[in-house]
Amino acid sequence: MKFALKLSLIALAWLLAYPVRAVAEELEITSNPSGATVEIDGVAVGTTPFQKDFPGGYFHKTKTVFGVRLGHPMIVRINLQGYATKEILLTEGPMNWVDLKGHNFGEYWLLKTNHLHVDLEPISEVFTGTFGVKLAGGTTVEFEPKLSVEALVAQAKPAVVRLTGSDGSGSGFFVTDSGVLATNAHVARGEQSLIALLPDGQQLDAKVVYVDSDIDIALAKVEGRGFPHLTLADISTVHQGENVLAIGNPGHSIPFSATKGIVSAVGKHPHGVPGTWIQTDASINPGNSGGPLLNSRGEVVGINTNKIIAEGYTGLNFALSASDLLAVLHRFYPNALPQVSNAKATAEPGGETPAVPEGYGTVNIGSDPDGAEIFLDEKFVGNAPAKLRLPVGAHTLTLKCKDCVEWKRDIQVLKGSQVNLKAELDGE
Repeated sequence: MKFALKLSLIALAWLLAYPVRAVAEELEITSNPSGATVEIDGVAVGTTPFQKDFPGGYFHKTKTVFGVRLGHPMIVRINLQGYATKEILLTEGPMNWVDLKGHNFGEYWLLKTNHLHVDLEPISEVFTGTFGVKLAGGTTVEFEPKLSVEALVAQAKPAVVRLTGSDGSGSGFFVTDSGVLATNAHVARGEQSLIALLPDGQQLDAKVVYVDSDIDIALAKVEGRGFPHLTLADISTVHQGENVLAIGNPGHSIPFSATKGIVSAVGKHPHGVPGTWIQTDASINPGNSGGPLLNSRGEVVGINTNKIIAEGYTGLNFALSASDLLAVLHRFYPNALPQVSNAKATAEPGGETPAVPEGYGTVNIGSDPDGAEIFLDEKFVGNAPAKLRLPVGAHTLTLKCKDCVEWKRDIQVLKGSQVNLKAELDGE
């Protein structure tokens, strides 16, 4: 009895010395513009400006085992029609509550702030620029010949980035010339922005503008224009056994490393994860997530996403198909010519869908020196040498290279015609 009384007095003294933070504190979430829907951990809880009381132990480190603690991370999603959705990690952790005698009472998380403000960006300002699409049934821009591995890396690497957030890093790649980046949702989830490291050492702030956790795709946006970007190849162009290359930033390695393999299989993920998947034996490791899986023409066939690690199994690496990424992009670029095979899509939201051309001609274009950038009607379509399958009518071809005088020609394409051109690029 005396022992129990002694314990009660000790507990009382402890509580007096370290009072439990039982008083509720308010979390406030505001946005510009206001009226945005607020979801916390997937549940809609109100609109901005939003206020909600939470126990004090959610904001401050717990002093006693009797205090209320937050036992999981908390993510808020702020969504307003016409604006890019923001998904933000509200908490930091996990942390372990350990008493003075070393007893561990479990993990807990703390809210980072009691006031979160988000500036929402109009979709029409975020999703601009052009992206390249290749569908089955021929090509609009076909690189001739197929690139060597060395040339493939040199061509694609400038469009790949390393993405770093508060809780790790991964990879991504530019899909438009206006700075829209694709990556995995598990790289961007809970982040307002990521640091994008370019291969030339430049660092840019990449705002997270879209996250789809179900399909594991996210989009981010950096400010600027004229970014090198990769063409996306529809899954119908992918064949079992063809060579593929992965570029990314796996941990414990040199950044922007490349690995080579083949397409092992195409189909559904063995664990039932949504989407169409490309299995490859090209090495994919943590940090590669979100980087491109490329075919031998430098087109993105998939987003490197995960690998299966199990005793006795190797080479089970998976990339989510570029078709799944295209499905996401078409939400923001609905008139980007998805119905025209092999179109180089002009991705300006809200524009009218151009009519399907009545016939095509072919232009084979080379350059001296090799590798000049090709612009068709002022839009970047690839590097020389290339074969261009163009709709009939008038077009302007422009070739550019560093320290060269710009080469420009107006051409008239006739149905079924084939023209060979070579640009002699003189120094400035």
